[in-house]
Amino acid sequence: MVAIRFGGYCLMGGAMIASAAMLVAQVPPSAPMPQGQPGIPASGPPASADNQAVVDALKAMGLRPYHTLTPAEARQQPTFTDGVMAVLRQQGKPTTPPPGTTERDISVGGAAGPLHALLIKPTGVHGPVPIILYFHGGGWVIADSKVYAGGARGLARNAKAMVISVDYRRAPEAAFPAQHDDALASYRWVLGHAKSLGGDPSRIAFAGESAGGNLSVATAMLARDAGLPLPRAILSVYPIAGNDLNTPSYQDTSNGPTLSRALMAWFFRYVANSPADLNDPRINLVNANLAGLPPVTIVAAQIDPLRSEGEMLAQRLAAQGVSVERREWPGTTHEFFGADAVIAAAGEAQAWAGQRLHDALYGAASLQPAMGQPQRGERG
Repeated sequence: MVAIRFGGYCLMGGAMIASAAMLVAQVPPSAPMPQGQPGIPASGPPASADNQAVVDALKAMGLRPYHTLTPAEARQQPTFTDGVMAVLRQQGKPTTPPPGTTERDISVGGAAGPLHALLIKPTGVHGPVPIILYFHGGGWVIADSKVYAGGARGLARNAKAMVISVDYRRAPEAAFPAQHDDALASYRWVLGHAKSLGGDPSRIAFAGESAGGNLSVATAMLARDAGLPLPRAILSVYPIAGNDLNTPSYQDTSNGPTLSRALMAWFFRYVANSPADLNDPRINLVNANLAGLPPVTIVAAQIDPLRSEGEMLAQRLAAQGVSVERREWPGTTHEFFGADAVIAAAGEAQAWAGQRLHDALYGAASLQPAMGQPQRGERG
């Protein structure tokens, strides 16, 4: 484990970097965020050779700084998954999904209408199977279930559970709280339709990466407050958990190779309707009421501006009586989790997280009732 220290400020270009809420208030709607260091070498510790290979492949594709683009332009950029595919081709390996799962497109109910979702089932698992409701990353602005299918497939294989990866509405076309509303609505839909899909509605877990890691925790909070059954477990992979752009990891990895302070500020700019939105507990999880949530597993990358807030989230969960375990993989960047085809640490992280979900979903404990007794906190 890596000890995390909080506090402090970062000077950039002679001016102090403000909070995300202040930046949203100061920047005109049509302007990109005035942060970012295009042309400056990436900051943070060096990546492992296999992780760096994906980063290099992305650079070779002409990846442009996201914060200089419109959301529509940003969605056309090469993704980390594209980098993984390029490395596989360089290595002479197939780019098709590995064996162990089948998948198809389905439609689920959202807060404002039907949503596309990717249904991934593990092969060789019979009878009503447990369900993982999964939320993809992309800062609530870019990407989709297809881009993040690698991590979802890995969880289906390792947890022996079907995964329903939901394409919630994205900002700015649908700003906050549309994404969180869709996530809760999709959970209601899954509870009502699990059996028709071959799933077990009494054995559900939430999982997600980055923005989706936020949604996995926030949706459990919303389910608790709505009196819905709680999931048996939550997996939050390098989550967006706060709104402070001055944490230690925002400073030591301000220009991270796959996520930067500039890009996070750009995401916040397009997601929020006003600065107040970034203080909402659904976004600012580290200041939320987390009591009564089911056990939480947090996967962290070392080279990630979000590293510190994920550590703080683990501390806040434990302080509020929630069982939590967090592991950080050295030499990995934000986005590594789904790249098990080429990054060894991703396979390790998927196996660890998947086993924890498997244990929760196949255990004897019944689905926790809403507002159940807090679990004893633990940290790894």
